Amino acid sequence: MSALPALKPVASNDLPFRQAPHNIEAEQALLGAILVNNEAFYRVSDFLEAKHYFDPLHQKIHEIAAQLIRAGKIATPVTLKTFLNDPTIDVGGMTVAQYLARLAAEATTIINAEDYGRTIYDLAIRRNLIVIGEGMVNVAYDAPVDMPPRAQIEDAEKSLFELAETGRYDGGFRRFTDAMARALDMAAAAYQRDGKLSGISTGLRDLDQRLGGLQHSDLIILAGRPGMGKTSLATNIAFNVAKAYRFEVEPDGSHKTTNGGIVGFFSLEMSADQLATRIVAEQAEIPSYKIRRGDLREDEFYKLTQAAQEIQALPLYIDDTGGLSIVQLAARARRLKRQRGLDFMVVDYLQLLSGGARKGENRVQELTEITTGLKALAKELNVPIMALSQLSRQVENRDDKRPQLSDLRESGSIEQDADAVMFVFREEYYLKNKEPKPGTEEHLKWQTDMAQVHGRAEVIIGKQRHGPTGTVMLQFEDSVTRFSDLAEGDALPERFE
Repeated sequence: MSALPALKPVASNDLPFRQAPHNIEAEQALLGAILVNNEAFYRVSDFLEAKHYFDPLHQKIHEIAAQLIRAGKIATPVTLKTFLNDPTIDVGGMTVAQYLARLAAEATTIINAEDYGRTIYDLAIRRNLIVIGEGMVNVAYDAPVDMPPRAQIEDAEKSLFELAETGRYDGGFRRFTDAMARALDMAAAAYQRDGKLSGISTGLRDLDQRLGGLQHSDLIILAGRPGMGKTSLATNIAFNVAKAYRFEVEPDGSHKTTNGGIVGFFSLEMSADQLATRIVAEQAEIPSYKIRRGDLREDEFYKLTQAAQEIQALPLYIDDTGGLSIVQLAARARRLKRQRGLDFMVVDYLQLLSGGARKGENRVQELTEITTGLKALAKELNVPIMALSQLSRQVENRDDKRPQLSDLRESGSIEQDADAVMFVFREEYYLKNKEPKPGTEEHLKWQTDMAQVHGRAEVIIGKQRHGPTGTVMLQFEDSVTRFSDLAEGDALPERFE
């Protein structure tokens, strides 16, 4: 193909600047292969678009060929020249029709079509990187007074993430048939997956049955009063997702998650060391206070080291930076997905995030910005985000202390933006603090009540866009802060609402 004429020949010594990276010969070779055998188009159609070509004429040839092939017609020099019959276009002394014929005549095989396509695609990405880099330089030179460097960094990271995510660069409307096809693909995947889940499994059977798993692009609020175990439940789910992670290698070398997922955990309240201690304690079945004190027997220490070795290999990433803003958190999440991948994200907890802190803004407005930002981030990254939330103290003033949606602090935006709202409730926590005087009739009744609720936890689903609300019963082991499924015979009848 090297014998083909350059479309715009320019002597290298006349260049006032470096040319953007491109490969005209690869573009010519791929287009020639497509015109000779339309099967070559399908080898590149899942990642290559007309905009990825460097030469405008090649962009137009690919676009028209794609339209013809997708319409069930044949794309050849004869069929294409009808749409490219512009006598004013000169290609090295040839007309467009002659150029098309030359492309097809000098094409050899479609075997290397995908390699040519990857070359064209990679060079297009490099050109876009140059555009982003030049934009960064220009903004840095001429930045307005009210634009701090941090804002520029966040804008640049967002641009890089959009570039890294195939198909996200343009956005806009999508055909309903395309959306329907994706919905059917999701249903087929759920049918084939263990547990018949459309989303990511939480590792808790009964909760999965109610939620259908953690759904992509959903914002899930997990709320509770202090001591209920919401951080423990979120940690358990994060660990279960990371432990179940499996992937398959795509043709381009990237990893496609087939089960579980890569987890990002933003711990704004607890340090990474404290979080790691909780997870190790849960897996080794050793109370965390014994680990902190070093009060371990030899067999317990062995179990601890074994559990730590297993956990080290898990794709679970923790960011324990305090005082993050929603913008900073979004930038870090994008960076994690770009560099290592991301399938599920936890934020512990919502009220410790800050918004844009605009002058005159109250806390309710700030929280609205935070929840709206988290929901937008879940859609952008196409991952489920679980955000923990505190409940107001009005819960303590009721006889029945089971949480309700109205108990969410600054609840308007949280309830509105969330796709699912779940509350953790443990009757045992409250009953334990009401122990009557031993030996009395009240104490005997208290002991009976305690036996009924011991080790039991309720996850109350107060809102769910995609399914029913109701209550799921779980086992909770306080000493190792672990939630698990109840034995089949111990589960109480489900309550639907």
